[in-house]
Amino acid sequence: MQERLRHLTEACAAALSAATSSEELNALRVKYLGKNGELTAILRGMKDVSPADRPKIGALINAAREEITVSVDRKAAELAARELEEKLQSERLDITLPAVEQPRGGYHPQTIVKRQIVEIFREMGYSVEDGAEVETDYFCFEALNIPKDHPAREMQDTFYIDDTYLLRSQTSTTQVHAMQRGALPIKMISPGRVYRSDEPDATHSPMFHQIEGLVIDRGITLCDLKGTLDVFAKKFFGEATKTRLRPSFFPFTEPSIEVDATCSQCGGKGCRVCKGTGWIEIMGAGMVNRNVLSLSGIDPDEFSGFAFGMGLDRITNIKYGITDLRVVFENDVRFLKQFR
Repeated sequence: MQERLRHLTEACAAALSAATSSEELNALRVKYLGKNGELTAILRGMKDVSPADRPKIGALINAAREEITVSVDRKAAELAARELEEKLQSERLDITLPAVEQPRGGYHPQTIVKRQIVEIFREMGYSVEDGAEVETDYFCFEALNIPKDHPAREMQDTFYIDDTYLLRSQTSTTQVHAMQRGALPIKMISPGRVYRSDEPDATHSPMFHQIEGLVIDRGITLCDLKGTLDVFAKKFFGEATKTRLRPSFFPFTEPSIEVDATCSQCGGKGCRVCKGTGWIEIMGAGMVNRNVLSLSGIDPDEFSGFAFGMGLDRITNIKYGITDLRVVFENDVRFLKQFR
């Protein structure tokens, strides 16, 4: 039995010395120390040893088990260290290489322009108010002096949800809500999305954006409106910009005007953008119609006001020289990255 144990430990030592991987070492561990391993087989032979020799043989078996266990653990540590070193060498990173460049985003051109316009009017003391995109027929038309049989409805024919509710065709609805709250004076702008049943082309879209302004107070005149628009045009397009007013018609203002600014591309000299005129239309405006004031519970003999509205999409196109409205909505990264 003693000789058998000596041969077993020597054979195990030789096998451990030749092992080159954790898989081989695990196989040896099972072979010598496993439940059905060679050392366990020797233990099962203890029944054939005389009772007098069993303590001695048992001690020898335990010593052999201890020797084999220590040798296996030492070899395991050696192999683990070697495999870790090989892995570190094979998976080593060269930290001197440049990092992978992450794409950098930016604001949409309409967002840039909207923020610029909002900041200009904030500096002039205007508040910024938001409104619902789904409105009633009353707030969208009737409260703006556009009764059901008025031809102006055809120009702004929008998307009806039912007989009462529709998608707003202008952000003027927010102004009506402000007037009907009765907190005077009012000095506000209302940016947002609006909807009209237009066919998409280079200058039209069924969904577009507006920024409208409203001022209601005692003694407001057309001169106040002209001065406000002059300040806006100079701050937005440049100090050399001039404005001119042309007569127009809107049901909710009287008198009504169209506002032109000298072309930002040619400085008023005439070019392809302004079709040789030197002027570009930038918005509509006018003094708030007395009927609109009365419908909102404001005494037109005591209060007056002006309103103006511009298409954010159009202003963006003018500022950046964009010739087709559709490209602003297509989310083409090649186009958008120019504004980062």
